[in-house]
Amino acid sequence: MMPDTLLHSLPQDLLPLAEGFSLALTFPVQWGEMDAYRHVNNVVYFRYFENARAAYFQAIGWPEIESRTGIGPILASAECRFRRAITYPDLVTVAIRVTPPLQQDRFLMECRILSHKLAALAAEAKGVIVAYNYAQQCKATFPDDLRQRISQREGWSTPPTPP
Repeated sequence: MMPDTLLHSLPQDLLPLAEGFSLALTFPVQWGEMDAYRHVNNVVYFRYFENARAAYFQAIGWPEIESRTGIGPILASAECRFRRAITYPDLVTVAIRVTPPLQQDRFLMECRILSHKLAALAAEAKGVIVAYNYAQQCKATFPDDLRQRISQREGWSTPPTPP
């Protein structure tokens, strides 16, 4: 499924909840994502977040940078605040952004899952992404062109750095 990266395609009542997010993907909820408690299983929320991260990395061309430098993303930590139970049938939009500052070796991504059926925020997540050199099996620093691409995607004039 191709991601829907256009925030303007969201229903009007969800637009304020996605404001400030630079990319969004919309997925249909699958029947098989439900659990014995008749709602989408919590693990699936993390899969939605994972899909959004992967789409973001594609959007900024990280795979091309990784093939050239050997430096790719690795998820160091993730947390989620579940707000509403999602059930089948529904459409969910996962909005994602990078929040400042960009450190030399890591950044924070924020995600929101928006339920179209509920017209509400269903979950919020944060994940720390670390630059990782897979060939050398160690933490690395972000290439300058990657920092520039993130800044461009987020609409920043220059990459914000820590104080």
